[in-house]
This record gives sequence, C-alpha cells and structure tokens, in this order.
Amino acid sequence: MQPAPGEGKTLRTAKKLVYCSSQLAHTMEEPAQQPTQPGSGKRKGKAQYVPAKRARRCDAGGPRQLEPGVQGILITCNMNERKCVEEAYSLLNEYGDDMYGPEKFADKDQQPSGSEGEDDDVEAALKKEVGDIKASTEMRLRRFQSVESGANNVVFIRTLGIEPEKLVHHILQDMYKTKKKKTRVILRMLPISGTCRAFLEDMKKYAETFLEPWFKAPNKGTFQIVYKSRNNSHMNREEVIKELAGIVGNLNSENKVDLTNPQYTVVVEIIKTVCCLSVVKDYMLFRKYNLQEVVKSAKEPSQLNPKQGNGKEIKLESGDKLNQKTPAEDKNNQQVVPEISEEPGEIKPTSEMQVVNEAEAKPELASQVIEESKSSENAHS
Repeated sequence: MQPAPGEGKTLRTAKKLVYCSSQLAHTMEEPAQQPTQPGSGKRKGKAQYVPAKRARRCDAGGPRQLEPGVQGILITCNMNERKCVEEAYSLLNEYGDDMYGPEKFADKDQQPSGSEGEDDDVEAALKKEVGDIKASTEMRLRRFQSVESGANNVVFIRTLGIEPEKLVHHILQDMYKTKKKKTRVILRMLPISGTCRAFLEDMKKYAETFLEPWFKAPNKGTFQIVYKSRNNSHMNREEVIKELAGIVGNLNSENKVDLTNPQYTVVVEIIKTVCCLSVVKDYMLFRKYNLQEVVKSAKEPSQLNPKQGNGKEIKLESGDKLNQKTPAEDKNNQQVVPEISEEPGEIKPTSEMQVVNEAEAKPELASQVIEESKSSENAHS
C-alpha cells in the first residue's frame, strides 16, 4: 500500500526533529563530561586544589595569624623563613620536652564522638555535640604552632600550655654556658607573654595589669624599655615609652631605670595592629636575646668594650665622676645622673626644681633609649 500524499511528508519531518533533538542533547552533555575524562593528560585547575589546602590548614585548630590574646615566641631570621620555622620547631621541641616532658598526642580513635548514644532531649544532645567538637579541637592543638606574623623575616610561634619567657630564658642560658651553636638562620628569639591591639589607649589599659607581677609593690627592680615597630605608621615611639614608663612608676615609685645592666627589660614589638609585650631578664647578658651572639666566647665582648664601647655610656660615667668632684658646678652634668638613676622620680617629682629639670630631661632620655636600642637591634638583625 502506498502512503497517503500527506503522510510521507509528516514522517520525514518527524525523523528530522528526532535527529536534531538527539544532536542537541549530545552537544549539551559534552562539556560536563570533559573534566571527568581520566586520560586527558591535562593538569587540573588551581581552583580544585584550594578547598583541600584550606581544609588541611584548618585541621590544626587555633588562629592562623598573629592576633590579640595569644602567647608565643617572636623570632627574626635572615631571609629564609621556612628554614627558620624548621629550626624553631627543632629547638623548641628539644628544650620543651626537657622542661615540660614530651608532648602527648590524642589518637583519632580516642577522640570523643557524639554518635555513641542517642538522647531524646534535643537540647542535651546539641550541648553534648558542641562539647565534643570543642574537646576534639583542643586535642588537635599543638604545643608549638607557626602562624603568620605579618612582617617579612619575622616568624611567630604560638605556644600552648607553657610559659614563653621561662622557656626562652632556659634556651639562652644553656647556649650561653655551653657556647654550642644550634641554629643557622635564627637571629633573635623573644618571648611574647601578652598581645593587645596596637593603639595607645588599648596598650595603656592592658599594660596596667600586665606589668603588675614585676613592678607592683612590694615588687620592684631596675628596668629599661625596648621598642620596635614593623608595618605600622600610627604609633609614636616616644609616646609609647613615656606612657609605659609612667605606668611602671605608678606601680611602685622605687622602680628605677638602668640602661647598662637592668634587672628587667620591657620588650615592645608592634606588627601592624598587634602589640606584643614581654618582660625578660638578662637582656644585656644574653646579647639582647640574639642566638648568634650569645654563643660567642666571653673574651670577645670584653675586648671590644674598651676599644669601641658605647659612647653614651662613657659620657654617663664621666658625668658621674664630674658630679662627685664638683656637684654644684655644672647644671648640665647634674641632669645626666637623674636620667639614669632617678627616672621613676621624674614621673612623681617631689620638688619644683625636679619638676622643671626632669620634665625637660625625660623626652630626651626616652628618645636616646629607643634610638640606642633600635640601632643595636638593626645591627644584629
């Protein structure tokens, strides 16, 4: 039988529509199948690596950059930060295990999980799950963890469960006695006992309670203030020195300034918007906490002092001798002694003459202290 005249044309049109629809569906499926071809030989895009990298970095727990409220150790190096981190881990783990015992790690099987039992109470189950998450996070925290410092050639190692000032002092004391060099790229190692926002009002409020264990009556001692700022332009060195010296004087009027061999050194390190504070001992004995200098023999500094020495210290010593011979002869020489031995008195003067003389001498002393410490730190770093 022959098809009707109109039926053949209708069949041909239907076949063309089916063919076109199949071709369209095939072209739409090709882009989704191209990335999944195993034998393509092309390198995966960078976006596919980003989620996995971020997930690994977050597994350790804790902050990943320097921020207020953390404790740790600030380390300077010479252009090789990766090697500096490796040396810091090796050195800190060696002496940390010696002082606090080996670090204990929790196995994944021992980590608490909320899937052991079912609770009908939804609120209790939610609280239990939150507690399990917090406990597992604490178990993943390491004793020493490197975080982003925010400055070049500076490494910050966050600490957990230890006292940074005691650990660093123990390291330097051992290296000072044995004279054994254990690092190549690490220059200075400064403990950071507290951090706050790098704004003057925040620093004043934080320092009032932070400095109490060392300088509040009945505690007292000689001190100096060492200041360093990186990637920060809104803080003034003289203002910070003046405010911190005033706080120390208010805590105990018997606290005195000593720039040659102080009992305590207040270290102020500012990086971007974070202020790092610490109070350390034997700052001058341990060569300003420089690991490269502290291992040198004791003969070298004794030979360098008579020849080179610090010009400002020589002037102070000569000023003291002149004051002993002719105490009322020269007013300029009389102002040198109060700057060194009676600076806390400048904060709380008891006579009108002291108010005038010390008000003029104090800014000069602050600038001299900071310029002297800054120039020496740059020389070592």
